[in-house]
Amino acid sequence: MRVVVGRIGKPHGVRGVVTVETRTDEPDRRFTVGAEFVVDGSARLLKVEQTHWHSGRLLLTFEGVHDREAAESLRGILLEIERPLDESPDDPEEFYDDTLEGCAVELLSGEHVGTVREVVHLPSQDLLAISRPESTEVLVPFIYQFVPTVDIAGRRIVIDPPLGLLEDLDAN
Repeated sequence: MRVVVGRIGKPHGVRGVVTVETRTDEPDRRFTVGAEFVVDGSARLLKVEQTHWHSGRLLLTFEGVHDREAAESLRGILLEIERPLDESPDDPEEFYDDTLEGCAVELLSGEHVGTVREVVHLPSQDLLAISRPESTEVLVPFIYQFVPTVDIAGRRIVIDPPLGLLEDLDAN
């Protein structure tokens, strides 16, 4: 599966170094010397020659990009990787968004609630955007108290929402 892990920003200096806005929780795993990235869904590849962090910002040098003009030509490019479908984060309490999207959602009682449409990332917490049949979408905080079970293999998520969250929607 192809996923976006970063976006190239502005050049840093005159030797082809670029800043990268990471779009992954695993930058040290994804941005290593020798890593190859697909450019914006094309057949073009960029291979990492050097990598380092400077003042909290990721800086990369790609093979064949050795001056400011070449680095500037890469600005705004999305960097994608081919991630195996069976790959998962190292932490068993973390999940890739695409493995959650499409999962059936049910209550502790087994009653069907809907399907995860999207994982919404906010500064304070993540939310599961759940599409409900014949109702509006509901956002459930993705915390253990409200989402006690995530069964990726079974494509099933069990929620225990706070009182009133689903009832208010059903009344409309």
